[in-house]
Amino acid sequence: MKPIIALSSDEIINVDPQKPDDYPVYAPHDVKEGVLAAGGIPIILPFPDDSTQADALARAMVHTFDGLILPGGPDVNPIRYGEEPIPEVGMTLDQKDVFELALIKATVAAHKPIFGICRGIQIANVALGGTVYQDLAAQDPDCKIQHAQATRGHWLTHHVDTVPGSRVNALLGDRFLVNSRHHEAVRAVAPGLRVTATAPDGVIEALESTADDGVLLVQWHPENLWYKHPEHLRLFTDLVERAQRAKAET
Repeated sequence: MKPIIALSSDEIINVDPQKPDDYPVYAPHDVKEGVLAAGGIPIILPFPDDSTQADALARAMVHTFDGLILPGGPDVNPIRYGEEPIPEVGMTLDQKDVFELALIKATVAAHKPIFGICRGIQIANVALGGTVYQDLAAQDPDCKIQHAQATRGHWLTHHVDTVPGSRVNALLGDRFLVNSRHHEAVRAVAPGLRVTATAPDGVIEALESTADDGVLLVQWHPENLWYKHPEHLRLFTDLVERAQRAKAET
């Protein structure tokens, strides 16, 4: 059987005042299609409104999948890495943060692979003990290029350089172009992770596990690129292959 790949969910905020609690759960279409194209079976994991249920739900859900994708989404609540929000922080969804933090820890404990995209690299880094720039322009004086691109989200805008011998280097090569739709980024790297790709101004673009191949996290959006740039589908195929191996070992 093909490996089951879980996608953590987001919510569409309904502004209809007659339906204040109508928040449909969804996962990005292009992420789901990437999983299917890579040979996996996608499922969506909803998060509870009651955050006291997050740990128990995450521990129960981890038995339903073989690999986990953390897609893009809202900003990570700075409270979750010990900071107060600065004026430049964007919309946060704390219930989602609490659940994903628990889900990441449960997935790592279960020795199942993780692939993070944009927000995914940030929340995974926080879950494992790292921090995030709440806003690059406000907090990183070395940030010199545009990371929140003004053009269409599937267009390539800046280069990424990878570390030789890393997983992302093996998948995509030494240097390539990516899209870029973020104003937050990894700041202090969590224990157990290492930097394997950076933008020309030093902003972290990929993190990987130091001890195994369990975690691969990227800052760009390969789900919007692989249709025209099929090499980016390798990131999804890599997760499916890692999930298949992990499944065979259990």
